[in-house]
Amino acid sequence: MELMVLLNALVTRLLFVLHSLIGVWRVTAVKKEPKYWLLALLNLLLCLETGLTLKFKQGRGYKWFSPAIFLYLICIVPSLWLLEIHHGTQYCGNEPGAVQVNVSNQDFNQSRESSHGSEGTDHHIIQTAKVFVNQLSTICETVWTLALHQTFLLLLVVGRWLLPIGVEITRDQLSQLLLMFVGTAADILEFASETLDIEDVRKNYVLINAILAVWTWSMLQFPLDLAVQHIGCKPSTSTRRIPSLLLCRYSAELWNIGVSLFIQDGPFFIVRSILMGHFRIFNQMLVFFTAKNVLVVTLQLYRLAVITLDFRVTVLQKSRKGEVCCCPCEPYEARAHATGHQENEMKEFVAVPPKEESQAPSDH
Repeated sequence: MELMVLLNALVTRLLFVLHSLIGVWRVTAVKKEPKYWLLALLNLLLCLETGLTLKFKQGRGYKWFSPAIFLYLICIVPSLWLLEIHHGTQYCGNEPGAVQVNVSNQDFNQSRESSHGSEGTDHHIIQTAKVFVNQLSTICETVWTLALHQTFLLLLVVGRWLLPIGVEITRDQLSQLLLMFVGTAADILEFASETLDIEDVRKNYVLINAILAVWTWSMLQFPLDLAVQHIGCKPSTSTRRIPSLLLCRYSAELWNIGVSLFIQDGPFFIVRSILMGHFRIFNQMLVFFTAKNVLVVTLQLYRLAVITLDFRVTVLQKSRKGEVCCCPCEPYEARAHATGHQENEMKEFVAVPPKEESQAPSDH
């Protein structure tokens, strides 16, 4: 096993575990109940996945699916749910430099006491760390929750980048996937922060749960790599199986369209429309992002219509010429081999005369 592959696999999963533990710590501090530390046991699933991946895949990823990303979602999403449902009751009116001033004063006092006492440098560092953690605990809950949301989405992108890739995905495909994830993460963060910050939404417990459910549903696209990979098809795929051939030829494009319509922009548009239409909640950002969702859904439907019409025209042209449709997502060598095999069969068919014509002279 390569050393860099091992390090990337372990360091990335360690970051996932540390971030999820920070989320559990915040839930425990907000709820003031130690029983919420049991959420940390979810990280055992990630540890188990790490061991299995190192043993059976030598640390590399799987095709089409990333178990590490999926288990990281399982570890951190419950903590974010609890923090959003609880929502901060602490007043966030502190000045920007208040926390820094408090930390510096406490550090000064600790250093002065340690200089007169017999404690060494190690004790001073421990005391400073304790003071720093205590000061972090005084930051209001809404700031902590937003910071966890932001670091969560950033870590999804960075973690997917650091995780070793499998043989089924190239670096070019990985770069395309990461660029898609950056745009997707920004849209999801806007949806969560913009809708949950509305005061009328915070007063409705059902609305909060519905928004968090849609937010969780949108996160399920991150463990999948179908946006840049074709599913592949056999050379024997015939034009009679139109849906299979269409899926084979445009699998990545169809997945992107499906994600936009059913996982991200479609559900976001429905939630925002309900907020404006049923609950009469209006503000400038809500109207803007609703219009943006409408535009994206319309363009995706237009793209789907263009792909379907183009595919239909291609199939009709090849069927009229008597050609066999070949899936462009296959490797070039496979297509060339299949084409050469078909040409050899055609030559043999032409070289052998029909049975009736070969027997006709003998009858006379």
